[in-house]
Amino acid sequence: MRIEIDKDLCCGAGTCVLFAPDVFDQDDEDGTVILLDATPGDERRAAVEKAAEGCPTAVISIT
Repeated sequence: MRIEIDKDLCCGAGTCVLFAPDVFDQDDEDGTVILLDATPGDERRAAVEKAAEGCPTAVISIT
């Protein structure tokens, strides 16, 4: 699994961090997403998929 984000579209809701805190974080200055792990293991797939589904601006892509 590979994750890509479009930080320019991020609204800083933080849903991704709630679902997958080992994969996503938020910038202290503007609250936008920070990708901590672009290639997490399969054990994190469910959490990452929930994060992507819950993102209000759909900035998370999983391939």
